[in-house]
Amino acid sequence: MYEHHIVNPATEEHLATVPDATPRDVDAAVARAAAAQRAWAALAPGDRARQLRRFAAAVDAHLEELALLEVAEAGHPIGNARWEAGNVRDLLDYAAGGAERLNGAQIPVAGGLNVTFHEPLGVVAVIAPWNFPLPIAGWGLAPALAAGNAVLLKPAETTPLTALRLAELALAAGLPEGLFQVLPGAGPVVGGALVEHPGVAKVVFTGSTAVGKQIMASCAERVKRVTLELGGKSPNIVFADADVEAAAAAAPGSFLDNTGQDCCARSRILVQRTVYDRFMELLEPAVKAFAVGDPTDPATRMGPLISAAHRERVRSYVPESAPAAIRGEAPAGKGFWYPATVLEGAPDDRVATEEIFGPIAVVIPFEDEADAVRIADATDYGLSGSIWTRDIGRALRVSRAVSAGNLSVNSHSSVRYWTPFGGFKQSGLGRELGPDALTAFTDTKNVFISTEEPK
Repeated sequence: MYEHHIVNPATEEHLATVPDATPRDVDAAVARAAAAQRAWAALAPGDRARQLRRFAAAVDAHLEELALLEVAEAGHPIGNARWEAGNVRDLLDYAAGGAERLNGAQIPVAGGLNVTFHEPLGVVAVIAPWNFPLPIAGWGLAPALAAGNAVLLKPAETTPLTALRLAELALAAGLPEGLFQVLPGAGPVVGGALVEHPGVAKVVFTGSTAVGKQIMASCAERVKRVTLELGGKSPNIVFADADVEAAAAAAPGSFLDNTGQDCCARSRILVQRTVYDRFMELLEPAVKAFAVGDPTDPATRMGPLISAAHRERVRSYVPESAPAAIRGEAPAGKGFWYPATVLEGAPDDRVATEEIFGPIAVVIPFEDEADAVRIADATDYGLSGSIWTRDIGRALRVSRAVSAGNLSVNSHSSVRYWTPFGGFKQSGLGRELGPDALTAFTDTKNVFISTEEPK
C-alpha cells in the first residue's frame, strides 16, 4: 500500500498519513457512485435542494474546523482559510437553489410541441489542486451534485485532509452513501484511472497547463467532457490617470495573496511610464508592510509555500545575486518560507512569461494604451487581470481588448461564486461558477411531440 505523509508547510511537522487509493479502488468507487447517482437523479429537484442545504449547514457548523485544517495542510493564513471554508458553504447553498431552477425550454415548431430537458451526466470526477483545496473542490462538487450527478473527488497529494472531512460532513448531513467520495493518491495513478474510466462521464481539472493538456488528450480519445482551469500570468495595468496611491496600496495583495500560489495572481505589473517612478516609490512600503508569518495569527497576510521542492522551483527564478527592486522579509527556521520579491524587467523576460506560482512580481513600463494591451497579451495565458484608470471609456476599451476571461477595474477581485469563471487561450476550457454552472454538468435532450390529428 502506498501512502502520503501530510506535512504542515509552516512548521514542517507531520500531520497525518493518508493511504493512496488504487485503480481497483477507483473501479469500486465508480460502481458505488453510479448506483447512488441513479437514485439521486430520480429525486424531485426540491428534495435534492433540501439535502444540499443540509450539507451547507453542516459545513457552516464546522467552518472553524475546516479553516484550521486548511491552515495546517496548506499554510494559508487563518483569515483566508475562513473565507475559503465559507465559500464552500455559500456555493453549496447557491447551487441548491439552482437544482429547482434548472429549466429546459419550450421551442415553437410546426406540427407539435418541442421541449428540452437538462439531463445529468452521471458520475463526475473532480481533480482539485493543492493551492486552494477547499473552495476549488466546492466549485466542481456543488453544481455537479445539484444537477443530479455523483462526484468522485481526487484531492492533491499534499492536501487531502479538508476533502476527506467534507465527505464525512456530507454523509453526516444525510447525502446518500456513494454519492460523494474522496479518492486520495498520486495524480498519474488515481487521476489517470478516473480520466480513463468508462464510467466517468466528465472530468473537472484545476492545475498546470501541461497536465491539463494530457487530460484533455485522454478525454478527447474517449469523447469525454472536460472542464479545465489551468495556469495564468495575469497583468495588473496601471494607467497614469489612475489613483496611483490606491493602485500601489492594492498591488501587493494581488500577487502575494496565498504566497503567489494563485493562477489569478497579478504577477506582471504594467505601469505607464509617466507615473512609473512614483508607483515604485509607493509600492515598496506597501510590499514590506504585508505581514508574513504564523498562519494561525489573524494579522498574518502571507504564509509559507507548499513544500521545500516548490520553494526551490520559485527560488530558481530569482538567483540570490539578482538585483531585486523590492525584497521583503521571511521568517527564519522551520517552514517553506520565501520573501516577497519585486523585479523590474521587460515583457519577454522569463519571469514575465512563465508562471512562477510564488510571491514574485515583475514591473514593466508601457507607453500608451495600445502598448499596454500589447504587453498584457504577450503571453500564452489569459485567465485574469486588473485595469486601473479613472477613464470609464478606457476601462471598457482595454477590458474588451485584453484576452482574459476575468478582468477587474480598479480592483483585484477575480472570483465570485455567482459569476462565471474561466480562462482564454492556454488558461483553460469551459466555465465554472455563476448562474449557468449547473448546465455544464448536464446534457440537453430535445423532445418533439406531434399534435397533428391522425389521418
